[in-house]
Amino acid sequence: MKLNQLKLILLAGSLASCSVQNNVKSTPNKPTTRQPVKVASKPKEQVDIKKSVTPPVEEAYKVNLPEVSREFRGAWIASVANINWPSRNDLSVDQQKAEAISMLDMLKDNNFNAVIFQVRPSADALYTSSLEPWSYFLTGETGRSPYPNYDPLQFWIEEAHKRGLELHVWLNPYRAHHTNGGAVTSQSMVNKLSDIVVRLKNGMYWLDPANPKTQGHVSNVVKDIVKRYDIDAIHFDDYFYPYATYNKGADFPDNASWREYVNNGGSLSRADWRRDNVNKFVERIYKEIHAEKEYVKFGISPFGIWKPGYPEGIVGSSQYDELYADAKLWLNKGWVDYFSPQLYWPVSSKGQGFEPLLNWWQSENTFKRHLWPGLNTVEVKVSDRPAEIKNQIEISRQILKKDAGEIHWSIAGLSKNPAMLSILKNGPYKEKALIPKSPWIKAEPLSQPTLFIADNGSFTRASWSNKEIGKVFQWVLFTQYNGVWETEILTLETLSKEIPKYKDGKTLNAVAIKAIDRLGNESDYMARKVK
Repeated sequence: MKLNQLKLILLAGSLASCSVQNNVKSTPNKPTTRQPVKVASKPKEQVDIKKSVTPPVEEAYKVNLPEVSREFRGAWIASVANINWPSRNDLSVDQQKAEAISMLDMLKDNNFNAVIFQVRPSADALYTSSLEPWSYFLTGETGRSPYPNYDPLQFWIEEAHKRGLELHVWLNPYRAHHTNGGAVTSQSMVNKLSDIVVRLKNGMYWLDPANPKTQGHVSNVVKDIVKRYDIDAIHFDDYFYPYATYNKGADFPDNASWREYVNNGGSLSRADWRRDNVNKFVERIYKEIHAEKEYVKFGISPFGIWKPGYPEGIVGSSQYDELYADAKLWLNKGWVDYFSPQLYWPVSSKGQGFEPLLNWWQSENTFKRHLWPGLNTVEVKVSDRPAEIKNQIEISRQILKKDAGEIHWSIAGLSKNPAMLSILKNGPYKEKALIPKSPWIKAEPLSQPTLFIADNGSFTRASWSNKEIGKVFQWVLFTQYNGVWETEILTLETLSKEIPKYKDGKTLNAVAIKAIDRLGNESDYMARKVK
């Protein structure tokens, strides 16, 4: 927004002049001073709005506003093996930033509202950390910082929030080294945590999920990110214990921790013991995130099948038996704020049908958490992929009703397939949508915004602000023509708009504004008539 526009519209007072991100220091472990549900950025200058615009045409009045459209629309952006970002590990900082901006602009322009960004692919960091080394996938060398130095996560947060996009931080909890991650060096956590790391037969290294030191280390990593960064969510993927192929069918090599458990009187079977360790870890992470910042969500995207036969007719791998991930339990217990099973099969698949699997997971959602399936936008095996994804979105809406949403695997399925973007933008994503609310997460109510309107020739100029602007994430602007309301979702820094008095032969009757916090909660509205 231009500076002179800001000067016309900002409310006088004691609002802080810096952005929320500027509260986040690059020095590891130093907490921010941000208040709960504070947002990514705020206007940088303020003047007395009452002296800057014509007084309102008429006092505020009561209206019946339409319900605002809501749907979660996210995309995974993977850093492991340079799948999505950065596209290579030898890009300059400017090239990295340009790629990020291009992706974020594409998502904003096509009416997405969330990014799931991988910052810890294998016990490493695409952010400033004192706990783990800089990622090989960022700079081409484990432990080497970007030059000139910057914090990629901080950059992604700021740029996402500018565009009205949530930023979810995606971590792989247990992988210690990927086969595409270069040589294992002295900087690698494979060596720094050698007492809790095991080598798999495919060349990868894994933290032992049963070891309390593993659980403590990953917990510290999560808490460090939540404390220091203005994120919207923490996200885990489906890699708990590794897939069997990673160890060429051999059992996971956790003999040492298993013997210790047995010697200390443990009575669970080995499989139940493994699942119990993962279950306790998931519960712990969920509680610790909310203890640090209540409004930061926790999401998991498990493998799409819990067990074969659930529901009847489903066949395939069992995450319960292979990954020791009892994802059904996590959903049953409400240990997540959102749950995104990777339903990467076509609607027509008989053994892994998209619709019966989503219906089954919904039937297990006893705590009514968000259930937003993962869609295989890159390579779902059908002849017409865009039509298939559109169909899956429509089925999800029918099943999930007002809490609909989905996450696309991955952004490459959008950026490298113009037909996919076109069918989404002209179909299910034609209009912008707010994220669904999370009523189980406590949030202080937002105060009513202030709205001023002024005659400006063939336009009516609307300007607004909020005395608690630090809690605002977005605005919803309502305009009424010939008695019919229209809605528009606006970014935080949009604080005024020139509204045509006449459109398509219709006359502007009224304007209203609401503030939206980062959990999707709405303030009371303010409305004014236009004469």
